[in-house]
Amino acid sequence: MSILDYPFDSSEILQKKKKLKKELLLSKNLIEKKVAILSGSTIGEIKNILELFLLNYGIKPIFYQGQYARYYEDIMFDDGSLKEFNPDYIYIHTTSKNLENLPVPTDSSQDVEVKLSKEFSKFKACYQKALNFGSIVIANNFEKPFYRMFGNKDAVVAQGVVNYTTRLNLMLADFANSTENFYINDIDYLSTLAGLDNWFNLESWYLYKYAVSVDKIPELTFSIANIIKSTLGKNKKSVICDLDNTLWGGVIGDDGVEGITIGNEQPAGMSYTEFQSYLKKLTGLGIILNVCSKNEDEIAKQGFSQRKDAPLNVEDFICFKANWEPKHINISNIAKEINIGEDSFVFIDDNPVERDIVRKSLSVCVPEVSCPEEYIKSIDRAGFFEITTFTSDDAKRNEMYKQNAMRAQEQASFGDYTDYLLSLNMTGEVGAFSSAHCERITQLINKTNQFNFTTRRYTQSEVEEIIANPDNYISAYAKLVDKFGDNGITTCFIASVEDKTATIDLWVMSCRVFKRHFEFALFDYVISQCIKRGITTINASYLPTAKNAIIKDFYESIGFTLVSETETEKKYTYTIPMDYKNKNEVIKMEEV
Repeated sequence: MSILDYPFDSSEILQKKKKLKKELLLSKNLIEKKVAILSGSTIGEIKNILELFLLNYGIKPIFYQGQYARYYEDIMFDDGSLKEFNPDYIYIHTTSKNLENLPVPTDSSQDVEVKLSKEFSKFKACYQKALNFGSIVIANNFEKPFYRMFGNKDAVVAQGVVNYTTRLNLMLADFANSTENFYINDIDYLSTLAGLDNWFNLESWYLYKYAVSVDKIPELTFSIANIIKSTLGKNKKSVICDLDNTLWGGVIGDDGVEGITIGNEQPAGMSYTEFQSYLKKLTGLGIILNVCSKNEDEIAKQGFSQRKDAPLNVEDFICFKANWEPKHINISNIAKEINIGEDSFVFIDDNPVERDIVRKSLSVCVPEVSCPEEYIKSIDRAGFFEITTFTSDDAKRNEMYKQNAMRAQEQASFGDYTDYLLSLNMTGEVGAFSSAHCERITQLINKTNQFNFTTRRYTQSEVEEIIANPDNYISAYAKLVDKFGDNGITTCFIASVEDKTATIDLWVMSCRVFKRHFEFALFDYVISQCIKRGITTINASYLPTAKNAIIKDFYESIGFTLVSETETEKKYTYTIPMDYKNKNEVIKMEEV
């Protein structure tokens, strides 16, 4: 584990920051992103530590630092320097020290309402102007005050600052909920976790104008980094769990199904029950659950089927590996079966030896866990599943992977692959990008790594710009449905157009539908759009990465000609034939 992985030692990070940066900059395949940090208070160390966490996530930040305590002026009255920098992200570092209209005990309730409206309007205008730069904007909400004039009643009366900041935070939450590309960094929660006396240090404020204690800057910047990596599709997608002493207490093979510890009848069982309940809730966010346990399969499954006090059941898991194979081999097989990268998994096991073997053998994330009472915290606070967007496709993801398992079983019964594809009764919908699908398209672009030729990422505002300029682009998204269920939007395509040439800027597809001729169906649609617009040539590139080797020969397979090749890029061209014949013969596609 890296010292930057949760749970981390803040003092160690602060002490070793220069060495860490030097080591992290040697990492391969770093994604460069421009990050503007605008100041409501001192931000120097915030920039330094944020850089470490971003590098640890494979993101190389190029920073713009605003002037001290001039976040508002930097945004509202930009002298051109911020616009010229063209940030991908703007982080506005404000705290309760930047609130200018706090209530006082002598205010009337009406006075407080005026102050609150004025306060919110100022920040809202600032955030909206920041969004005009075409960036993703991240802003803190506000921590509670470190003293209360009204004591406990400060949370109740309008004149109480606790009440005021609570209401202001709710107004900011409503704004974030209704505003694309704007995200709240919840320092109200972070300060609660740390304790206000630890979060804010008067000496640091008086001496250096740090509105966050220096030793809490790692917690602050870790949270910001989690938001950024989530927008870039770098979240984990799945949990793989051990069983004995992980999902229940005891060893089911020795103790029997009635002897394992689970349920709310005894304190020891409550922690396992709550952990299972937490995992069950994760499936509602589209997180995939799997089992990897050294056990007899039939006996292991009894821990769910015969214990009605277990919140999880066997059907909640996509893959259930209970056998005596080494766990790293089982995990590798799970990755292949559900077709996602090993680095998309989080492996939970109470046994430190098993954790060490998996950590050394695979690129799976293996957090340190101790007692069952700490399991939820170890996962929840590590930022593995930071949510920045949540679509209907996310909610259905577990069901989609179950359907894929059924497809795999059916495929095994066919001798001819084309016959198998025809048996799926596939239908599809294809069309140009639209506002209705913008959020899902952006999410798919930023989380797809295997079927991804150029590795480009797009913000939602960039996707919206493509929608608004149809003459300059050919864009396409497609859905796929078969007899097992709806796969949702699983592919999208962008090509820039100049005269009679289209250049493919991006083509991504979820690997759960790859090699079902869906890629051919999308290409057929693109060709039809080119022909309508008099385009005769398509240029394309393939940039090899550690994850997209699966498509390294794809362009050749559909008729592109290799023009040049280096270690970092293969360039292709395709002349559209006068008598082009559709390559897809197994999916009924409807153009919308």
